[in-house]
Amino acid sequence: MGGASNSITACINFLALLCTIPIVITGIWLASSKQGGEECARLQARWPVAILGGLLFLVAVAGFAGAYWNRKGLLAAYLFAMGGLITLLLALLVFAFAVTRGSGAYEVPGRAYQEYRLEGFSAWLRGYVLDGEGDPRRWGRIRACLAASDTCRKLAGERGSAFFVAPQQFYQSDLSPLQSGCCKPPTACGYAYVAPTAWTSPAASPGGGADAAADCGLWSNDPGQLCYGCASCRAGMLGALREQWRRASAALVAAAVALIVVYVIGCSAFKNAHTEDLFRRYKWPNNT
Repeated sequence: MGGASNSITACINFLALLCTIPIVITGIWLASSKQGGEECARLQARWPVAILGGLLFLVAVAGFAGAYWNRKGLLAAYLFAMGGLITLLLALLVFAFAVTRGSGAYEVPGRAYQEYRLEGFSAWLRGYVLDGEGDPRRWGRIRACLAASDTCRKLAGERGSAFFVAPQQFYQSDLSPLQSGCCKPPTACGYAYVAPTAWTSPAASPGGGADAAADCGLWSNDPGQLCYGCASCRAGMLGALREQWRRASAALVAAAVALIVVYVIGCSAFKNAHTEDLFRRYKWPNNT
């Protein structure tokens, strides 16, 4: 009975160990992502996922060892620590969903791609692309990183120029948030298409509000300038980060749900094993 109970508890804790692996992988992916220029903005909230995933993995290893070698003290410590870490994971997920709730995206008539405005994102996210008292040169560094990345170079390269022969082909393309916000002027500016990153100035004054008008004056056909100084580029960066977080959150939620289910089963198995141990220790001797 005791050996079977220990084996069941060890198997349950091994399942808990497996459930932590997707969290670790997602955390590492978030912390080290180098795709599409998104690495230019390092959010402080990226590393906590990797650290929390690592702690969950270590605690799960301790729980499996405790169950495998029948160390009741180690198992009790594992259950206590795992409960706290799962609570932190849920709190982090709630926070991530709260700050990425607004997308900042809006549809443009006659365009397949979306454009982005800063006002549509949460104040917490906007703080990472607006120069503040804590870091007055933050966007300057992000801007330099974007200019050095291949975000717009891919769009303006030989493949892009060959693919977008006519303006309508470009208008119906699926641009990423960064390409939409940083590599071209906002549609409201009224610029005429020449190439993916080359546009001619409109004859009339731009519409679309103060932000769009300010962006229109900042646009340059210079590959090192483009719209990297525009509010639309900052919004595009937030749109790219939001998409990344949303993809990661889907994996984290699935792993968290599985981990909670296995954890509850593990608590029940530990309780039953402890009850059997007490019964065997104090009840059976009286029957001999």
